[in-house]
Amino acid sequence: MKRMTGAITLLLFTFVGVASAAEDPSGNWKSTMMLGKKSQEVTIKLKLEGDKLTGTIGGGNREAAISDGTFKDDKVSFSVIREQKGEKLTQKYTGTVRGDTIKGKVETERGGKSRSTDWEATRQK
Repeated sequence: MKRMTGAITLLLFTFVGVASAAEDPSGNWKSTMMLGKKSQEVTIKLKLEGDKLTGTIGGGNREAAISDGTFKDDKVSFSVIREQKGEKLTQKYTGTVRGDTIKGKVETERGGKSRSTDWEATRQK
């Protein structure tokens, strides 16, 4: 009985480890963002090294590096800082990775005003 319990415990730990590895956010993701009243498709390129997340986000001919990127317990978090019309625009992305989807919130700060919107991205294969 002890051997069977030990085998089942080992099997469960192995399965949990494999499931966690499958949630790695590295890769190319597509998302549709609203820019004013227009929607634009953006590509998010993520790379995980340990728990540090690096990459870029962009659409059209504009691409920006992400900063302060982290990944832990299936949660991504990163910031994007851009300059628009002489003003600093900061976007803070948070989300949860589930398979080939990230869902979360984007907190945007511009000119001392903040707003929050939902975002979703799909992994490109």
